[in-house]
Amino acid sequence: MTERLEVSLFIFVLASFLGYAVITRVPGLLHTPLMSLTNALSAISIVGSLILAGAGEAAFATILGTIAVFASTTNIVSGFLITDRMLKMFKRREASRRPAAPPSRPSGATP
Repeated sequence: MTERLEVSLFIFVLASFLGYAVITRVPGLLHTPLMSLTNALSAISIVGSLILAGAGEAAFATILGTIAVFASTTNIVSGFLITDRMLKMFKRREASRRPAAPPSRPSGATP
């Protein structure tokens, strides 16, 4: 293994552990803003994958770029759908528009 590959793998493993440690400590109320942030990061990754897919390098790089475009697009769309669904959970439901029931009379009472 070359030194560059070893350093890259070390950074990847370190970032994976750090990401796991951060994500597991996120409270439930911050989940929706965190999902919005990951959608923004996926938008950045889709730009990179579009550049890779359209660079016209080797066929293998174009195939990997196309797969990355598909994966990033799927991540963005599903992230927005999940965020929208979670935001709907926090919306207040409107009270039903039924007329109020007349007050009940105690049994044995005469009108």
